[in-house]
Amino acid sequence: MVIKLKKITKTLITPLFLLLILFNLGCSPTSILATGGSSALVVAEGERSMGTVIDDTTIKVNVAAKFLNAGNNLFVNVNTSVLEGRILLTGLVDNQEIRIDAVRLVWEVEGVKEIINEIEIGNRSTLKDYASDLWINTQARAVAAKTVGIKAITFNFETIQGKIYIAGITTRPDLLDNMISALKNIKGVNEIVNYVIIKEQQ
Repeated sequence: MVIKLKKITKTLITPLFLLLILFNLGCSPTSILATGGSSALVVAEGERSMGTVIDDTTIKVNVAAKFLNAGNNLFVNVNTSVLEGRILLTGLVDNQEIRIDAVRLVWEVEGVKEIINEIEIGNRSTLKDYASDLWINTQARAVAAKTVGIKAITFNFETIQGKIYIAGITTRPDLLDNMISALKNIKGVNEIVNYVIIKEQQ
């Protein structure tokens, strides 16, 4: 049986996402998993307050619902990372109109304070290109785990045509610098775009 995602309404998808999020929160006392699009963002306790995490999760769910209802494969092709109302958009779309429409839809969501639009126009011309990005992303997570240990789960990685985008929050800029230096050594990486927020330790 084939389920057409376009027919799922916002009223249906929002409770489903929230139930999934609450389930994940219940399974892990140290982290919350915010899902949407084709990526996941894990935030460790101590990096930001639970209230902020829930607010960001609500924003992410509502953006996902907007993308589902809009068509143009936005839900599949555009990834979102949400940090304190600040949204990083990455992915590949067919044309500039779709890119602009994605930003317009995100601005319609309550709680959005800033949008960083890194959506690119084009397509992964071959399966090899797509596989390469997946491989780089997997390597990036492994390198992060080796470099910064458990704090690696507070970073979100997206790779588009050899370009790694990093989002997250940290109180250790020294560890972030070490991680970025290590990421540069991954075969196939041609650029690293850093959107990690540095916060002072309290």
